[in-house]
Amino acid sequence: MKVKEAIVNILKMEGVNFVTCFPPNKLINPCAEYGVRTILVRQERVAINIADGFARVSFKPGVALVAGGVGIENAFSGISQAYSDMVPILVFVDQSSMDRIGTRPIQDFDALFTLHKVTKWVERINSKRQTEEFLRRAFTYLRSGKTGPVVLEVPEDLAEENMDTSLSYKPVKGWKCAGDPEDIKAAVKALSNARNPLLYVGEGAFYAKAWDEVREFAELLKLPVMTTLKAKSIFPEDHPLSVGVGGRVGSKVAAHFLKKADLVLAIGASLTRGLTTSVIGAPIPKGKIIVQSTVDEWDINKDYYADYVIIGDAKLVLRQLIEEVKKQNVRLPDREGLEDEIRRLKEEWLKEWMPKLTSNEIPINPYRVVWEIIQTVDKKNTIITHDAGCPRDHLAPFYEAVTPRGYLGWGHHSTLGYSLGGAMGAKLACPDKTVINVIGDAGFGMVGMDFETAVREKIPILTVLVNNSGMGTYFEWTPSTSKLSGNYAKLAESLGGYSERIEKPDEISPALKRAINETKNGKPALVEIITKVDVEFQTKYWKDL
Repeated sequence: MKVKEAIVNILKMEGVNFVTCFPPNKLINPCAEYGVRTILVRQERVAINIADGFARVSFKPGVALVAGGVGIENAFSGISQAYSDMVPILVFVDQSSMDRIGTRPIQDFDALFTLHKVTKWVERINSKRQTEEFLRRAFTYLRSGKTGPVVLEVPEDLAEENMDTSLSYKPVKGWKCAGDPEDIKAAVKALSNARNPLLYVGEGAFYAKAWDEVREFAELLKLPVMTTLKAKSIFPEDHPLSVGVGGRVGSKVAAHFLKKADLVLAIGASLTRGLTTSVIGAPIPKGKIIVQSTVDEWDINKDYYADYVIIGDAKLVLRQLIEEVKKQNVRLPDREGLEDEIRRLKEEWLKEWMPKLTSNEIPINPYRVVWEIIQTVDKKNTIITHDAGCPRDHLAPFYEAVTPRGYLGWGHHSTLGYSLGGAMGAKLACPDKTVINVIGDAGFGMVGMDFETAVREKIPILTVLVNNSGMGTYFEWTPSTSKLSGNYAKLAESLGGYSERIEKPDEISPALKRAINETKNGKPALVEIITKVDVEFQTKYWKDL
């Protein structure tokens, strides 16, 4: 058995059923020969995005194979985004033969040097004797502690070497740690003394599979629940205690309860302040007591001083908190009117935005597109994701996600066009669900040819393309960016998918229903909707925080 065959057999032992790829890579043919599905993409970045979307939804590592040199260079932004969002993906990179590494600096791309800042671990397999060790370490890192991408280089001559012995590899499960009991007691004590605590949940709780514990803890104490964009859907947003997402894409309701809070209990959130916080998280106002629980000590006291800290896996920590609350018999005051307050504020906020959500304007208001999606899809059986920019800012505040990962939020590092590959990965993880990505014409221009990948590989997603003939969020600063053009419905049709082009508001829902039906019959679909530009977002509610 050659090294490349040994690697593929180890992938099978670890439960890998498919890889995304763009040649040349020595592992592609062995994957096909040993029954691991190979999904060929049109560009390397989308290969990473598909693996990324699969990992987020399945909670299993996604695997991608790319070439060395320009191949891994093209994959860089996808890996960087996965790192920023803590996504456990494994990327194999072809490399020159051992005796040529470093001798052609103009042609070679040193992944070990370049990627160490955007990976949890990056290494080169230098010897066939390292094959099992490095794969064992890779899957250990992918499944333990703070998750993130792992990259392994495989020199082309090493891949062809014969292994000295038969495989003795054993799969690894990954390991987690609970919080210090004393820290748990202190946190609960602080919580018991709060009058208006807020539970703030980040994506770390998703990777811990802690949605049941989040709900149990919130209901036990009757806590209002706010999430980051990346954690959207971990708590059902139609629940009486949900105040939605915080930050730039957050609602007026979330802003109200964050202002009102005297204590913020952050679970699985890095509490990063700055531009990324304004998009995917919420800035914490001064004067709040902060209780922060995270698996990563680098998150602690980074941008905010944490009054109480718990280092540990979110699921285990929440279980400890639940038991300690019961032990201390904590009962928070003034809980009777909380659910009514949340309901009233939601109704007032929604009424404020209803003119846009139900607008009959032509060109169509993009908020009307969001409203029609909300009224049309079966949320319990749908996974939806946004793209960067306007699609995110329009969709995220209003779409109520009701099941874990029913909404795929992302964006510590937002690469335009991610949603297409992310949606394909989500569909591969949950083939029985309707998977929708909402993308703009600029984003589709980045990755649109990979719609053909969805067609060829029979990955029936629905792409809702909001076409405002430009880059909406930049119109104000750079008017020349409002000059994009193209008929994307015709492009999708030419690539073998189902498509429609919509120009009137009352045509949206019927078109979406037809497209969803096509995806259920196994055909990728694209609905292009011609819209105006509307850059009024939720930001106004968060400016004074």
